[in-house]
Formats: sequence, structure tokens, C-alpha cells
Amino acid sequence: MNLSPAIDELVDALRCLPGVGPKSAQRMALQILERNKAGGERLSRALSSALASVGRCASCRTLTEEKLCRLCASSSRDSALCCVVESPADIFAIEQAGSYRGRYFVLMGHLSPIDGIGPEQLGLENLFTRVEQGEIRELIIACNPTVEGDATAYYIADSLQDESVIVTRIAHGVPVGGELEYVDSGTLSHAFAGRKPMMES
Repeated sequence: MNLSPAIDELVDALRCLPGVGPKSAQRMALQILERNKAGGERLSRALSSALASVGRCASCRTLTEEKLCRLCASSSRDSALCCVVESPADIFAIEQAGSYRGRYFVLMGHLSPIDGIGPEQLGLENLFTRVEQGEIRELIIACNPTVEGDATAYYIADSLQDESVIVTRIAHGVPVGGELEYVDSGTLSHAFAGRKPMMES
């Protein structure tokens, strides 16, 4: 039932968010309008500001309102280590773990010829230029363990095989605290393929 064009437009706009269907969008819209107009106004201002000011980092291509993001501008990061990820969300996940101190390169996707996404759209020439200039000692590929992610990882590794850079890929396998009987066969295969000695010689 269409009660209000303005409400319908708000509900439809909220559906652009990932995982938000018609019912969820309707609940969000009514929550804002009925109980939290101040929150809605703050959301509107923050969204307008972000859309107007946020672009891409000139070095790693992540989202930022500065020419260089805070990670690329930080002198405490190891510039010889570069982790290649598919999206800015991956950076948040890795940073939350707290064990990586290098820099990043964000592809903003993965290779997908069907969708018209090739090396140029992923900015790979910029990455390869940085490698050729000797800025990077080790390139850590952290693409998702999907068909497209694997294809992207292998393309990058193959393109750099004549360079002196070390190309590695993060391990995939059994999660910490997981039980083998509940792990799928694909994950178990990755875990066995990526096994390493328990005692370093």
C-alpha cells in the first residue's frame, strides 16, 4: 500500500544497502520518521558529507578524504610490505586483527571479464609500477578464496614472476576454535595444501 510518495522514496533508497530487503527498509524508514528524526538528520548530514568529500587514496586506492590515507601517510608502517585486498572492508578486518604493519593496495573488486572488469579497472598497472620501482619487497595477496579471487591472485603472481618481489598469499583453512567435522571439504583441502612444519629447523 502506497501511503506516501516521500516514505516510498525513502524505503526504496534504503534498499540500496547490502542485505536490506523491502521489509527491513520499511522498518528502518518508519523507525527514523517515528522515533529518531534527530538520528535521521545526523545520518543525512554524514552521508552528504561523505559522498561529497570521500575519494580514493593516491597510493593504495582505499577510500579517504585526503590525498593519502592515514595508513599510507604513516611513517610507522613498513612500506616494503604490501597487502593486496579486494575492498576497503578487508583493510578494516586485517587492521582489527592487529598483526599486520605493512601497507595496502585495494583492487576495489576482482577480475571478472563477464562484468567487464579487467586489470585496468583494478588499477593493477599502478601496483606493477610500484613493484618495478623497487618500493615493495613482499607482496601479500589477500584476495577472497573464490573462483574470481583465485583468478585475480594468479594473474597478479604470473604478471610479477620476472620481478624480484616475493609474492605470497595468505593461508586459507580451518578457523581457530573450529572442529573438523563441521568444516567443508573445500576449506579442508586448502588447509592440507597450506600445511607447514610445527617445528622450524
